[in-house]
Amino acid sequence: MSVIAVLALDGVPGHQLTTPGLVFGTACRDHPDVTYELRLCAAPGLRATGAPSPLRIATPFGLDSLADADVVLVPGHDGHRDEPPAGVPAALRAAAARGSRIAAVGTGTFTLAASGLLDGRRATTGWRYLEELAGRYPRIDVDPLGTVVEDGPFLTTAGVFGGMDLCLHVLRSDHGRRVADETGRELITPLHTYADDVRDTIDREVTESVGLEPTLRWLEANLHHPLTPADIADHARTSVSSITRRFQTHTGLSPLQYLLRARLHEVRRLLTETDVPIERIAARTGFTSPAALRRHFRTLTDTTPRAYRRAHRG
Repeated sequence: MSVIAVLALDGVPGHQLTTPGLVFGTACRDHPDVTYELRLCAAPGLRATGAPSPLRIATPFGLDSLADADVVLVPGHDGHRDEPPAGVPAALRAAAARGSRIAAVGTGTFTLAASGLLDGRRATTGWRYLEELAGRYPRIDVDPLGTVVEDGPFLTTAGVFGGMDLCLHVLRSDHGRRVADETGRELITPLHTYADDVRDTIDREVTESVGLEPTLRWLEANLHHPLTPADIADHARTSVSSITRRFQTHTGLSPLQYLLRARLHEVRRLLTETDVPIERIAARTGFTSPAALRRHFRTLTDTTPRAYRRAHRG
């Protein structure tokens, strides 16, 4: 039986506490060979869930119950910019040293980052906090895509649906794709695959963002260049902070997130319409290497470029 320990910090969103039970409980109910023990473990200072409707909570477990957990799940919480409560970083480091997987949801990535465990690793968080995470923890390779990022025993996610995507990722790692997919279908019907809508989304964002249209079209024409936020701001003749606010207001994405998704759309087009090798596609779409292309492509589509090309041209 795998033990999932959910570390509850003060101001944790209520749905991030209940989502793990929903996912793993559904899997256990529908698959007799799947067994999990779920523990809600209180961090020092835990009083209530976060806004808009705080609920006072108490749990039967504390930090010591992380000791034998197979997975430690760190949800977001209101005070993610503050120093973690006493004992939390040490407990996370001890869990990692024992071989536990540690997963952070949304702003929970900041708590995990404060332990130093993400230094030199890839990680993500909610799109509103990506630049803040990168600024506060420059040793972390912040992934702007904002989906589940796995680097060794550490998993981080943007926190969509309260971390459901992360819990399903853990379930898939433990029990295979079939169990995870069936659990996902039970919880979300029908499943929505963003990858199928990338082009439509980008086109809609362009239509609704008249003021940004020249910059968006310039980005799409220069995917092969190693563009930075400063480059994008220079083209728009504004500051980095201003262009970031405009992108987030009109597209819901940061400039680098938008650029990455435009690159991935072009990769999909080239895979479907041409015979250009992966190495050349990576260069033409601005990825630093074929390996980087494959990593981001799998994150978006849950398949490899080779398999995608075979399926869509077969």
